[in-house]
Amino acid sequence: MTRIRVFAASLLLSTFVAPAAADTVDADAIDRVRDAAMDSDYAYRQAGWLSDRIGPRLSGSRGHAAAIEYVAEQMKQLGLKVSLQPVKVPHWVRGEETASLVDYPGRPDGITQKVMLTALGSSSATPPDGLTREVVVVRSLDELKALGRRGVQDKFVLLYSKFDQFMADNGHAGAAYGLAGAFRFGGPNEVSKLGGAAALVRSVGGAEYRLPHTGATHFAADVAAIPAAALSAEDADLILRLAEDGPVRLHMTLTPQTLPDVDSFNVIGDLKGSDKSDEIVIISGHLDSWDLGTGAHDDAVGVATAMSAAAMFKQLKLKPRRTLRVIAWANEENGTRGGKTYFEAHQQEIEQHAAAIESDFGGGRPVGVYAHVTEETLELLKPLNEALKPIGASLSDRRTTPTGADISPLGKAGVPNFAPLVDSRSYFDYHHTAADTFDKLDPEEVRYQSSVMATLAWWLANTDEVLPRVPVQAATTGH
Repeated sequence: MTRIRVFAASLLLSTFVAPAAADTVDADAIDRVRDAAMDSDYAYRQAGWLSDRIGPRLSGSRGHAAAIEYVAEQMKQLGLKVSLQPVKVPHWVRGEETASLVDYPGRPDGITQKVMLTALGSSSATPPDGLTREVVVVRSLDELKALGRRGVQDKFVLLYSKFDQFMADNGHAGAAYGLAGAFRFGGPNEVSKLGGAAALVRSVGGAEYRLPHTGATHFAADVAAIPAAALSAEDADLILRLAEDGPVRLHMTLTPQTLPDVDSFNVIGDLKGSDKSDEIVIISGHLDSWDLGTGAHDDAVGVATAMSAAAMFKQLKLKPRRTLRVIAWANEENGTRGGKTYFEAHQQEIEQHAAAIESDFGGGRPVGVYAHVTEETLELLKPLNEALKPIGASLSDRRTTPTGADISPLGKAGVPNFAPLVDSRSYFDYHHTAADTFDKLDPEEVRYQSSVMATLAWWLANTDEVLPRVPVQAATTGH
């Protein structure tokens, strides 16, 4: 189970917002929403159905299609006006993935060593019987470029960078992921440009139990895709040690396929508002997952807690002033096409979007909210912080970039956006691995997250005035 730990570093590094004297949102209603979510297991049950009954939900797969059907039906049962927004999504299939060290300094005759790896999304395939090449280890893109084509061509390149668990343990798991993940995001593209035969990365995450962590990589339009895989942390470390004494050769077989794009959907459910129904507050999570595990933390819990907010409003017979729009996004993991498609379809209606919320950082217990807002908006958030104080979630952490990949286009266009500020120290233990399964969710922590999501959504949907728009130039760096 995920540990419930609210730690001092978060308190020091987040912006504390004191309670305001008055609140334009009815205090009794917001307290009822918060407490109803704390007493409900709706989100936990929905996350369980997506994880256990449907399982992996990679875009283009039957699992993803089944999840769309299921969530659409569940939204209809809540009384939402449901629509399916067409989205063309990638259809990438993993295939076989095996590898062995076949030569290295001090290898006894007849000995090979199996290593644990998994293909990265957008990886191309090796020949059916695999490739055997020398492995070159680099610790930075500058080091890779210094090797040049002469040092890289027709070799396997191990892009070596450790996930900083100390940074994650002290409230900066997202930053740790971004730093270590830079190799995964763009490194294989650089290896291909120099003629490398394949790219390997050290898995981006904690809990080094020989679990490889998958994830997307990107090849530019004018760069050929090459085989690309994540090695378990232990096996990347092994290769690093062996390579210090001389050449290391690896045999690898990857057989992924990139099939034609397929038709898919964003699932959208509207709970129409009362006197401000033309204004929209989005609450969301992404419905797709990687295929190794069953996507409980990433991101069944996000979809489930978003749906739970609408469920609480209906249960309490409360109607928001603004329209609450629940969205289960398509294709966050290997393309973010759901969020991009929504934005393109609603560009002429951006001013009608009052705010957007996305949960996509696991099911840990929240201590507040991330807020991509103007600095002066923090003062306006004081009543919300006061409402969340009884459940220990009264922090507001202002961000200068959008808080979720799918709502990033809206954030860049000036729409204030939010996410639960969760204890994420153990999130990257499971993220993108075979271990991201339902048993890793703690029902109590899911209730806390549901409560924060519902309370935040209710407050945003009922304030007298919409929050100030975020200057577009403040969001140009993206998520």
